[in-house]
Amino acid sequence: MALPKYTEPHYRIWHYVYLFICGCVFFFLIAPLFVIFPLSFNAEEFLVITDGMKRLDPDAFSLRWYKDMVYGTKNPWGLAAKNSFFIAIFATIGAVILGTVAALGLSSRYMPYKGIIMATLISPMIVPLIISGVAIFFFMAKAGLAATHTGIVIAHIILGTPFVVITVTATLSGFDHSVTRAAASLGSNPVNTFMKITLPLILPGVISGALFAFVTSFDEVVIVLFLAGLDNTTIPIQMWTGLREQLSPTILSVATCLILLSTLVLIAAELLRRRSERIRGISR
Repeated sequence: MALPKYTEPHYRIWHYVYLFICGCVFFFLIAPLFVIFPLSFNAEEFLVITDGMKRLDPDAFSLRWYKDMVYGTKNPWGLAAKNSFFIAIFATIGAVILGTVAALGLSSRYMPYKGIIMATLISPMIVPLIISGVAIFFFMAKAGLAATHTGIVIAHIILGTPFVVITVTATLSGFDHSVTRAAASLGSNPVNTFMKITLPLILPGVISGALFAFVTSFDEVVIVLFLAGLDNTTIPIQMWTGLREQLSPTILSVATCLILLSTLVLIAAELLRRRSERIRGISR
């Protein structure tokens, strides 16, 4: 956004200094990624930037580690990817349902003790994961759900629900409840009102929460370390095991794909946020 022509010089200077500081912080945060990307295309089996790569020699680059990630027969990356997507999809569905219902309840003016309920719902984001992992493990062990997909999905629903609650609650903060009252006065039942009026208006917030819940489940390590068995290995767990036992550039290929996936999710969330603002008339 360009500064107005009448902006005073010292404000203009501070504006550009502020942008420079933000750029430096952003570069500091993403600088390690600049190492992962080229190493994932290394033709050698070593995690170093070779002389050929420095000379930009085409023979020094290869897609062999991406092929190994997809088609490799001596590693469980395929099973880990299948488990990760399966668990993340079902955990996202559960988190969206529970989080949306909770946000709708919290948005009601008749809901008592909103602060306490909200703090309880978002507590999985605040409590250290190691503590949550121990508690969830003992609960799942008592229920006979340890080392099962069901137990991991339930655990990930617990972790993903707060993101949906926060995003949907933020969307409902500017929601005009007069439209739902008008629908009720015209004879619409609550379910029909929700499906045809409320849901389309809060859909950007629901989708944003779903994206964050999906990424949270897909990248989760600590909880899965407590609950996963040999048949429940996910991509983050497989990466953790590979870093400890067999360091391979395949791990960097997987990390590159996860970074690209996270970037796409953030872009989608930002686009949905802007769409939500346009719908509510906050911005053009």
